[in-house]
Amino acid sequence: MHKDDLELPATVLRWFGLTDIGRYRKNNEDAFLALELDAYEVRYLGKYGEAKLETCDYIFAVSDGMGGANAGEFASRIAVNKITQLLPKSFRSAAMGIEIGFKELLAQLFDDIHHEMAHMGQCYEELSGMGATLTLCWVRPGWLYFAHIGDSRIYHLPKGGGIKQLSEDHTHVGWLQRQGKLNERQARSHPGRNGLQQVLGGKNQNPSPQFGAVGYEAGDRFLLCSDGLVEGLWDSGLNRLVRKGNPMAKELNPAECLVAESVKTDGKDNTTALVLELEE
Repeated sequence: MHKDDLELPATVLRWFGLTDIGRYRKNNEDAFLALELDAYEVRYLGKYGEAKLETCDYIFAVSDGMGGANAGEFASRIAVNKITQLLPKSFRSAAMGIEIGFKELLAQLFDDIHHEMAHMGQCYEELSGMGATLTLCWVRPGWLYFAHIGDSRIYHLPKGGGIKQLSEDHTHVGWLQRQGKLNERQARSHPGRNGLQQVLGGKNQNPSPQFGAVGYEAGDRFLLCSDGLVEGLWDSGLNRLVRKGNPMAKELNPAECLVAESVKTDGKDNTTALVLELEE
């Protein structure tokens, strides 16, 4: 029997999101998105909230823009806004009996965003070369599907402990680390760690996003974040703050704890965190 066919207990989803300009930047080129959608409509969600995974699906995304002047800020906003235009159409198709797999749906979404950015970069000189990372999670009962391009990240924190990076950094340094040629400390201090090989828009002609799916159980957590967050926190720090928060600041939610500590430690870049908690 397939996991989707099993009778799953009602799952409560909680989310917490925050973005910060950092201590040195003039613009915030990060953006994040939380959506609730079904075959009929899409609804924007607030920075934090709680809902049951029964009748609706949920989309969460983080994007980090790049480009001259305000182009980076514009690029990340295009990336997240385009999601609200394109995903409901696919859901309506599914409701009419047209089978669309998650990978095909998300691949088309990323392709459309890429071409929109490339077109605008050609039409407007001030937007020439603009691009953006995009890291997206689609949450359904029992499963989290994801699509990713760039060096923003998705982490899975299972109920039993530990932290695992699901997304692959589209950088040469990320490739070296996956090959076991660099450890976390070496990768974090490598001068080429921010050299992106894949983004949406920009000068990238044929983007190749990463797609994946992971089953979850009650008690699991997920973290979506921009690279600015991990500049100020090691994986062990991410794990600690997502699970336990900051005991010295009990009034802060997990995203606020993550962003506050990262900006305090580093703060050279825009910093965004989006935490998902799944409970029965």
